[in-house]
Amino acid sequence: MTQTTSADLLQLLQAIENRSQQYAVGLPKQKIQQYWEGVLFSISGLGVIAPLHEVKEILNYPEELTQVPGTQAWLLGMANIRGNLLPIIDLQQFLGGAPLVIGRRSRVLVINHQGLYSGLLVGNVQGMRHFLEEQRTGVPILPEYIRQFIQGAYEAEGAVRPVFSMNLLAENTEFRVASL
Repeated sequence: MTQTTSADLLQLLQAIENRSQQYAVGLPKQKIQQYWEGVLFSISGLGVIAPLHEVKEILNYPEELTQVPGTQAWLLGMANIRGNLLPIIDLQQFLGGAPLVIGRRSRVLVINHQGLYSGLLVGNVQGMRHFLEEQRTGVPILPEYIRQFIQGAYEAEGAVRPVFSMNLLAENTEFRVASL
């Protein structure tokens, strides 16, 4: 009886591996698609999408708000959200539109850009949307009040959806100063 050494076992395993690789069929090639994700909502009847990474949370409209005297009408008040004070801003009114009528699809989009923690009241939130890069398109002609906050657009379901940048909004001087 011959004794098998560890070197013999390694050689046998190497031979098995070589034969396996010789006859192996490669995995099918898959095209990896990258998706851009956003939250679809409306401002003055215009459907826009906010980049998902710029929206930290989506809340129902708070039941209680504390009014802040001496502020712009678009600053609706402060809400206590899990122990944190959150200013609630009517985005539509800030942009020069009529005050938003709160409905069952109204939501507060929470942003936190460079320490500016705010809640934006928006209407008709339709949820998250995913877009392929080939759905990216040119920005349509938009009203002046919103144009400065738009960074691109995506086309889906027969509609062009402008990308509303929450970060550009948060960097806007008028947005940062809510006092009268």
